[in-house]
Amino acid sequence: MSQSDADRAAATAVVAHHTQLAADLTRHVTALRAAAGLGTSLVWRRERQTLLQWLRAELLPHATAEEAALYPAAADRPGGRLLVEGMLTEHEAISALVAELDTAGTAVDAASAARALAAVFEVHLAKENNLILPLLLDAPQVDLAGLLGGMHALLGAADAPAGCGGGGCGCGGDRGGADAAAPVLSIDARIDVRALPHDQRHARVLAAVDVLPADAALVLVAPHAPRPLLAEIDARYPGQIDTEWLQEGPDVWQIRLHRQAVTV
Repeated sequence: MSQSDADRAAATAVVAHHTQLAADLTRHVTALRAAAGLGTSLVWRRERQTLLQWLRAELLPHATAEEAALYPAAADRPGGRLLVEGMLTEHEAISALVAELDTAGTAVDAASAARALAAVFEVHLAKENNLILPLLLDAPQVDLAGLLGGMHALLGAADAPAGCGGGGCGCGGDRGGADAAAPVLSIDARIDVRALPHDQRHARVLAAVDVLPADAALVLVAPHAPRPLLAEIDARYPGQIDTEWLQEGPDVWQIRLHRQAVTV
């Protein structure tokens, strides 16, 4: 795998993990808001605690990993410093909303903090996918795959590049071989949009396809046949993306999207 392909594969893994984070956050926030509407203290407090545990185990470590792995390189790019400063400000806002959620004394306050958190995170991920990652991919001197090597908190255990001795974690085990240090995707990345709001689904999938390297694939998981989205992908990348229907309902649809290899 070439360096550019390795970088694009790493970017695909990041976008896939972003999609999973957004879906998980939406699910938790929806459960908390539903519990808040019941007016039962025990129920909404339990959902609030579940959300807080997930935030501290998944979302906040992801933000910390971004600050260590991606942001310094992005800040060194022309026009990147102010962008990164804005992203760091949003991290502070996210942390403040987590604290507000933790100290909320009523169901309404907890639901409001959770909804605000989801809104900020949605905007933040759009900037990650559409500004930070392209900025790094466009810089030949930036080894994006190397920056992400072993970053479990950034990619997630299931999305981490393969190649180490620890079952595909990419964390520096005995690899061997000249190209072993370059992370690659051992299996197709998965973009599960079922828990995302409808108005976010197309953007998430298109962001993942944008960074999909040649001769790589991702599997789209959807709650219905996503024909309008597939038509949009075909119009955006005419003749470049092959589709394979892996599962067609009745409750789940899975479509494998494969970017054709570049022929010389």
